[in-house]
Amino acid sequence: MFSSGFIDVINNGQINASARFDKLYMGEVGKFSIPISFYGGVSNNNFQQQTPTFSKSNDHLVVQYLYPLSGLINVSIDDTKYLKKTANLTKVGFTYRLGERILNGVRIGDITDPHIGKATSFLNTFGYGGLLFQTGAWEKINSKNVGIFWTVVRYHICYTQAKNIRNFLPAVETNGLYTGYSVGFGIEIDKVVNIKAIYYKYYKAPESEYGLPIYQFSFNYMMDNKC
Repeated sequence: MFSSGFIDVINNGQINASARFDKLYMGEVGKFSIPISFYGGVSNNNFQQQTPTFSKSNDHLVVQYLYPLSGLINVSIDDTKYLKKTANLTKVGFTYRLGERILNGVRIGDITDPHIGKATSFLNTFGYGGLLFQTGAWEKINSKNVGIFWTVVRYHICYTQAKNIRNFLPAVETNGLYTGYSVGFGIEIDKVVNIKAIYYKYYKAPESEYGLPIYQFSFNYMMDNKC
């Protein structure tokens, strides 16, 4: 059963929906353990695009390479390690994620390719690391319901076999490795608000025409496990 997730609105008109199946810990309770998250998601076509073409039909992949929760299936190890163990809300930590996901796109290849125009899935390895700062947040009319405000800076990296990249993006030369960074913030107050805004930028983009910044605005939702 899905437990939580985000609805993402991207500046190119794309909308993503990702939901977390569960988060498990492998190891010893109270000792060393590895946190593992399982996500599933979908993306719609760019609603700003009036005349779809093969050369533009995989715009969503350019966004998903940098977005860490993308993919039909997404399995990753992720955690935040704070510099000091404290009960205070205000603290600084190192956040990371490393995982594998299944992305899908429309093959554009050569016109002689019998699979051109068909949706195909492929594996993508990804990860990020960065610094996170968090502190408290609350409504003026209800200071007892304290949530958190956070801001983060991260370095992103992902890899797909070069032959798969050429099937979906018109790259002439590529080794399948792409990198970038993100800067963002979020506010989480129980039963009030749970939103985040993140700016992504490629260091190395899949194609030069896709090197523009990516802006993401997300709304969180929670599922009632009693349903």
